[in-house]
Amino acid sequence: MSRFTRWRGLIGVAVSILRHERTRTVLAVVGVAMAVLASVLLVSVGIGVVETGQQKFDQAGRDLWISGGPIEIQPGSVGAFENSIVGAHQLEAQLNAREDVATADPFVFQAVYISQNGSQFDSVIGVGAASTPNAIPVSKGRAIKRGDIHYGDGNYNGPMVHEVIIGQRVADRYNVSVGDTLYIGATASVARQNEFTVVGISNMYSSTVGAATVVMPPSELQEIAGLTASDRAAMITVKLKDGASVTETKAELERAYPEYTIRTNQEQLRATLADQAIVIASGASLVLLAIIAGVLLLMNLQLSFVARYRETFGALTALGTSQSSLVLVIVTNTLCIGLLGGLLGVALAWPGVWALNQVTVAITGFENVVSLSDRILLGGVAVSIGISLIGGIAATLYLGRVHPLEHLR
Repeated sequence: MSRFTRWRGLIGVAVSILRHERTRTVLAVVGVAMAVLASVLLVSVGIGVVETGQQKFDQAGRDLWISGGPIEIQPGSVGAFENSIVGAHQLEAQLNAREDVATADPFVFQAVYISQNGSQFDSVIGVGAASTPNAIPVSKGRAIKRGDIHYGDGNYNGPMVHEVIIGQRVADRYNVSVGDTLYIGATASVARQNEFTVVGISNMYSSTVGAATVVMPPSELQEIAGLTASDRAAMITVKLKDGASVTETKAELERAYPEYTIRTNQEQLRATLADQAIVIASGASLVLLAIIAGVLLLMNLQLSFVARYRETFGALTALGTSQSSLVLVIVTNTLCIGLLGGLLGVALAWPGVWALNQVTVAITGFENVVSLSDRILLGGVAVSIGISLIGGIAATLYLGRVHPLEHLR
């Protein structure tokens, strides 16, 4: 008998056992598939979050991010957010005066109350940001042309234009469009005194913060939030002129303003991810636990497989089958389970990603955060093979301690 014929026969024995033990086979395949699916989905979420963050920073068209500390939530306070930069407009003017700076813009974030009729209010995120045509793209209507004129010469005595750009969520929630009005303020009483006209609809900041937003000039948001005395902002973003060095400008600004934290796009993204270190660690732990669970399940099933078929292995040994041939049967059996589980897990990943994206949109507003790539899918198949190899090695080691011929007596 040729070696090829012998191997084909032994592989046939392993496949026959799989067909015969259908319940065990299905359980093992599903276990491996769940481990692969969990690994693929969690890794896809992690990579998708990083890629989405990078995309959002690229879309912002900024080079440097200046902050006085983290944007903290203050429960029970007016506006709920702590904007840590004091004297934001003065700092903005100083930055815009630099030869290497094209534009510097303060950002103010505050929770605000909003109402269409002045009686029933909901809370949304108010964004005080540059709202000129060059600063924010609108899908309907126009930008706020007159800009931050309320700040005036620094005393907030300029006129308030009372114009606002809303996100699509706000438009859908209140069934409002360009030309309609909304009452907006940090408290319900302040909101009743400030009626804003909707001049445009844009999802730029809604997609960035993942919540319903209204956008207005920074000084007007400061006015309705009670931040004019200290001229507070959460951050100031800087766009450099063509040819200016980001590294050199960053170093110069750090020397000029040591009290502030200055980051590039990449550094700002890393800082954002670092704030979510616990969540990232939890995701990595879940991936590891999913793989360990798959390994333990398959290992347990393969050990029971060896114990159950010890008489069959004894008969094969009595007929002259070598120990290596029995190992081939076990390894083939395990690899078949692993490959079937891997393919099933990869196949389930597609509807799983779709479902996760639907949940992500409903909760955060971010679209298509989770996406599959060929590398992730190949990694899932590799996980299934790794699980099956570990299970096969454990089963062959157990077989080495069992003497099949003793079970024929």
